[in-house]
Amino acid sequence: MTKYALTVTCQSTRGIVAAIANYLADGGCNITDSAQFDDKETGNFFMRISFESDAAVVLEEMRASFAKTAEPFGMSYEFHDETVKMKVIIMVSRFGHCLNDLMYRSRIGALPIDIVGVISNHMDYQKVVVNNDIPFHCIKVTPANKPEAEARIMAVVEEAGAELIVLARYMQILSDEMCQKMSGRIINIHHSFLPSFKGANPYKQAFQRGVKLIGATSHYVTADLDEGPIIEQDIVRVTHAQSSNDYVALGRDVESQVLARAIHAHIHRRVFLNGNKTVVFPASPGSYASERMG
Repeated sequence: MTKYALTVTCQSTRGIVAAIANYLADGGCNITDSAQFDDKETGNFFMRISFESDAAVVLEEMRASFAKTAEPFGMSYEFHDETVKMKVIIMVSRFGHCLNDLMYRSRIGALPIDIVGVISNHMDYQKVVVNNDIPFHCIKVTPANKPEAEARIMAVVEEAGAELIVLARYMQILSDEMCQKMSGRIINIHHSFLPSFKGANPYKQAFQRGVKLIGATSHYVTADLDEGPIIEQDIVRVTHAQSSNDYVALGRDVESQVLARAIHAHIHRRVFLNGNKTVVFPASPGSYASERMG
């Protein structure tokens, strides 16, 4: 059995689910997991279906033949082979916790991605990246060379065939042009203290104010800094007994987990843009299983 996914968006109306189910059944496919959502405010309909087929399915042929089913409903749709790993570029500066976490998850199969390169504006993680058999690119960024640097970054992305860019604590602001070109294909991670604690040392600011919750947010990158559609969030509780360094350590852990979960949702086509928000469906059974433990 080969596993596939079908994603659909359109205006909500009667008969969509039945039409999709009938198409797959007529094609000898077996639905293994399904999720759908009707947005009552906008009238938008979202659906993700996992299905299997013991026949020799050709995705290009399915995309073409499904058009007859999709056309009456005005569906936007895509078929995906779930056995194909998405090609990802990771960008990092001087905080390596998210980078190391993602490389480890990828190595054991817990996060089925193909890391085709790491880009950094510093040399700190060259050795660890190369030791993981991943190409490393150091591209320095200054106010004077930013357009040139971004052109080099995009050249790396395009040459590697990357479908997703992950900002794993990359401490540079991307241009509006790059954000627009890669719309819906750049994921960022940051603490969840915005807008209260901006700038340097947000954890120290939070410690000084005695906050009781530390959080992290992962979102798609847009031209509006740190205001893109949110994919995943989480928190960890802190008390008066913790130090500011404890806040930083706990923050690193939750950032790593939240970023990994956001990427997991994206690569499994569980995230749908819905205006300034997202629809994020639950993970299919078995999608968190690792190829090997340890």
